[in-house]
Amino acid sequence: MGGVPPTPESRLIRTPSKNRPFTERLSFAWSGLKSAWQSEASLRTHVVMAALLLVVLLILRPSPIWWAVGGLTAALVIAAELINTALEHLADHLHPEQHPRIKLVKDCAAAAVLVLSLAALWLAAMMILSVV
Repeated sequence: MGGVPPTPESRLIRTPSKNRPFTERLSFAWSGLKSAWQSEASLRTHVVMAALLLVVLLILRPSPIWWAVGGLTAALVIAAELINTALEHLADHLHPEQHPRIKLVKDCAAAAVLVLSLAALWLAAMMILSVV
């Protein structure tokens, strides 16, 4: 049975958003941010907390490492909240009825955000103690 063997690229599942120009893919990400901002109070809360962190950094003027750690931690919390939001929307779409396993998925994703948020608070406390 002749023919050309499939290439690794031909085995990939093609979706409408794959292999698009960077600017177009960036618009998908921006759309996700806007949608999450509009639908998730928790995301808005985390962004406000990140803005407060910036104010504290400007007032205390800690060493550059605290700026880096603070910025990275705030970004991780916001990224975790975005992943949590995506999982919740996907789970609700695929299984609109309540189900114990769907609840477990949602609870674990929320717990991940909580763990990162608590770590961010811990780091903020350590920064303040080291500067004051």
